[in-house]
Amino acid sequence: MVSFGRDFEQQLSFCVEARATFCNLEPVVIQLIHTVNHLAMETRRVMGGNHSRKTAAFVRACAAYSFITIPSLSSVFSRLHLYLLSGQVALANQCLSQADSFLKAAVSILPEVPRVINVEGKQRSSEPFLLDFINNFLSTLLVVPDHPEQGVLYLVRGLLNMVQDYTWEDNSDAKVRVYISALPLLAAMSQESYLYTIPKVDSNETLYGGDPKFVAEISRVCETVIGQVLDYLKTLNQDEGARRQGTLAFALFSCLLAHGDLRNNKLNQLAVNLWNLSHKNGYCDTRTSVRTLEHIKQQAQQPDMAHLSDMLLRLSLQSRA
Repeated sequence: MVSFGRDFEQQLSFCVEARATFCNLEPVVIQLIHTVNHLAMETRRVMGGNHSRKTAAFVRACAAYSFITIPSLSSVFSRLHLYLLSGQVALANQCLSQADSFLKAAVSILPEVPRVINVEGKQRSSEPFLLDFINNFLSTLLVVPDHPEQGVLYLVRGLLNMVQDYTWEDNSDAKVRVYISALPLLAAMSQESYLYTIPKVDSNETLYGGDPKFVAEISRVCETVIGQVLDYLKTLNQDEGARRQGTLAFALFSCLLAHGDLRNNKLNQLAVNLWNLSHKNGYCDTRTSVRTLEHIKQQAQQPDMAHLSDMLLRLSLQSRA
């Protein structure tokens, strides 16, 4: 790639010309988008994160370049990853409106993901790649502030709605795995202080300031997501379905153990029920179960964790008949 050193504006102009020249060469176009994102981050580094009016306009121009260019790519996964990456770059540069547009665009093209993709000349299921992308996307949403005109958790809701409507493979548990993956994000969003933030970007922890209405809305979304998982578990029964049921039940149990407030009696009982369901047919890995019980026992000795001692008494190991 031709470099103009610290003349970032000239570098961007070169990328504009190169895009027109090599518009039919997708690898080149992808590299140009990466180059422009790198330009934006280099500008941020040079300015120490404190943009002037001129550099703020420049990083917005970089975002505009990427936003205009990404739709020209034929590979849906290339578009997804570049929308997410460009959104992250825009967030880092305090371009909230642009970041919002990138992330909404990523959600909007999820239905275009084919069930089978070509990987190194072989036909492969796209689900592992899609799940990996969604998990990355979820981790980004923690630092994305809600749009004032779009409502609470609108990006989370939009993503979950797309996941609900997507045509997954037959006998696939991918949709439910996404739901379970969304719960740690929702739990993190309900905290007074977030696990990570972006400098000079006010996340929802600042915008809502622990507003009980915001926390209550998160709880409602959690209840809906958990309800979807439980409904799905009921559809799995004998043979291979029972094995998948046990695996998913244990995954949800582990999620509640790590991220849920098990002082809540209803949630505590749900965790116990999930444990029993996961061990019902003896498919759960005994070693993992023993280690989990040991972990709960250790946690129960911590201050304010006495409720785990009571729960521990109701968790038992069962072997397959």
